[in-house]
Amino acid sequence: MILVIDASVAMKWFVRENLHEQALLLLSDHADDLQAPDFILTEVTNIAWKKVLRNEISQEQARVIPTDLRRYILSFHPSADLVDGALDIALSLHHPVYDCLYIACAEAIGGVLITADKKLHKAIEGTGFERLVRYLGDPGFLA
Repeated sequence: MILVIDASVAMKWFVRENLHEQALLLLSDHADDLQAPDFILTEVTNIAWKKVLRNEISQEQARVIPTDLRRYILSFHPSADLVDGALDIALSLHHPVYDCLYIACAEAIGGVLITADKKLHKAIEGTGFERLVRYLGDPGFLA
């Protein structure tokens, strides 16, 4: 199964926070299946910068995150190819395009998005996109 990872999951690989262990399982058990839109590099790096500003991680920790992320995710899909679909999804869900890029990626490549973003997961409930998204905190989220 192709697993599209969003920034909410990827950051948990680097920072001990809620659902950290579940995120690490993806790295250990599904390393060959991990893909994402290329936008994830920008988003995760920006989150790392914010965490440095809040003294949650060091500058040194922040600097290794983009490098390691490029090693962990096997395939990055160009956001330029996904943005039209992401806009359509965003308009139908009334949810930001940034998050919908990940759904558009999953849809385009026949994968499933794994997210730790509760707002995104709530936004897709009861929609046709529900089949494309799984919440990292749900028991059996990969079943």
